[in-house]
Amino acid sequence: MVAILAIFMIMSTLLVHSAIAPYLPDFKNYDLKTLMFYGLGFALVFGMSIVDYRTLLRYSWYIYGTGCLLLVLVFLFAPEINGARSWFKLPGGLLFQPAELVKIILIMTTAYLLGKREGRLLSFHRDIIPISAVTLLPFILVLIQPDLGNAIIYLVVLCAMLWIGNTKYSHVLIGLTLLVTFLIVFVTMFNIYNQQIHDYLDDKGKLHWYQRINTFINPDEASNDAKHQSSYAQIAIGSGGLIGDGFLQGELKNKRFIPYPYSDSIFVVVGEEFGFLGSSVLLLLYFLFLYRMIQIALRCIDKRGAFIIIGIAAMFLFQIFENVGMMIGLMPITGITLPFISYGGTSLLLNMLCIGLVFSIKLHQEKYEVD
Repeated sequence: MVAILAIFMIMSTLLVHSAIAPYLPDFKNYDLKTLMFYGLGFALVFGMSIVDYRTLLRYSWYIYGTGCLLLVLVFLFAPEINGARSWFKLPGGLLFQPAELVKIILIMTTAYLLGKREGRLLSFHRDIIPISAVTLLPFILVLIQPDLGNAIIYLVVLCAMLWIGNTKYSHVLIGLTLLVTFLIVFVTMFNIYNQQIHDYLDDKGKLHWYQRINTFINPDEASNDAKHQSSYAQIAIGSGGLIGDGFLQGELKNKRFIPYPYSDSIFVVVGEEFGFLGSSVLLLLYFLFLYRMIQIALRCIDKRGAFIIIGIAAMFLFQIFENVGMMIGLMPITGITLPFISYGGTSLLLNMLCIGLVFSIKLHQEKYEVD
């Protein structure tokens, strides 16, 4: 896993360097900042691996309360950036996004609650409802920022951890039925009241989430501006062909065509400059990385450690699927970054913190057995 992280560091630095080339000098040193964040991230990984994860679990409720408080404070006091109140501005021009930190907090809190059942079948009233309520509060706080991407990740992590926590098949069937019913009703009502929703949101001045959903559900009816990013992303990835145009040779990653190619849209740079083969290598590395994490989870003596690792793996898996999927037209556009590759200090450091927690679980299993 450390070797793959080192490869991710090299790939991310090169891809960010290529992505900011058309922007210079506006985004100068983003590639060097990526190396700096990776240096801090590796220190965080090894520092976190020394800490006994069970100590953190004992204080999970206090950590959970702190995370919810940060979400309230960022909504009340943070400046609006790109139509959302999601970031605290720190000295030195750095940005901190509490919603990223809350992902790992929710995983730990959910693992703590599931661990109390010690592998027994979960009760709907005593287990599933309280655990879901723990996720619902941050979900609502992040949704109103608005940050649809991270809010969805909370639900995905919840479902994955409830599944691995030994949920009854009848409860799974009920949940899937409710989800499918909700999606059918939502799409139907969305199409029926499409124009009314547009007019209402236009008056409020907040159309960004509506345009993303409408572009995905009704691509033929969406305006050219609304589907600009999705259309050019698919053209750029397709233009890369089998082996790509070559490093620094991609032209469609220019900001006139693809917004934020160094961040949310960095997979476009991979597809355009390194083609199908380069994209496949990246996805293969992700597969090996997640596979190794699941191997560690399967060997855990402490079920709480396994729950944490599965939650982290589910989070990474969904982020990879969503980020790549939205660039090739399989998923709606959201503000989800590509783990370990996209530029972003908060996202990278929190991802490295998650890996440090996985290492802590791995390293402290023998100690747990003795205790």
